[in-house]
Amino acid sequence: MVSNNLVLLGLGSRTTTYYLGELNAVYNKKNGDYSTCPLLVYNVDFNDVNSLLPNTSETLDGLVQGYLKDITSFKADAIIIPNITLHETVDRLHMDSEILHPLHLTVDKLKQHNCNKIVLFGSLYSMTSDYISSYFKANIIDVVLPSENDMAFIDTVRKEVYNGTETSDLVKQFHECIARYAAIHPVVLGCTELSVLNPKNNENIIDMAQLQIDSAIDKLS
Repeated sequence: MVSNNLVLLGLGSRTTTYYLGELNAVYNKKNGDYSTCPLLVYNVDFNDVNSLLPNTSETLDGLVQGYLKDITSFKADAIIIPNITLHETVDRLHMDSEILHPLHLTVDKLKQHNCNKIVLFGSLYSMTSDYISSYFKANIIDVVLPSENDMAFIDTVRKEVYNGTETSDLVKQFHECIARYAAIHPVVLGCTELSVLNPKNNENIIDMAQLQIDSAIDKLS
């Protein structure tokens, strides 16, 4: 059995492929030559999970607990779950697995920069539920939400990315929307589909997915 490795839980094809691409890109940038990120992918049927999201439930608990127990057999040093909302379920399980938790990583990043106010971009559920905002507030970080119209637009972007149907005009509008808010406060991207469209040229954008990826590569070094 391989040890000292990274395991990626394979969920939706678009976001899982995104994580794989970014992990390889960051690893190669750090190590050069023809290096690619050494990792294992534990792929599951995302339909089983997605049909239960975004709400927590005992059924979803059981599914995720089963996945994580299977993954422990790989003796992973770190696990990436490429779905921000699913971490609410992970938190309910209180497992000992070394999960690269996007909320923990984001708060650490914000504290490093003495940032105490952010704008949250995510799914409509993530922006309006207490899960992410309450964690930030518990760490003395205020959460500002986009306007109702912008939240509806952001959620539309998320759905289009998931379906692979986003247009160049939609991407341009999304980037303009991010820029407007990032000019006032740091914008936290709390949805993997939105991370796919992260412009990556604005230092006032904090991407939860990218923090997971960077942390994983650091652990492999």
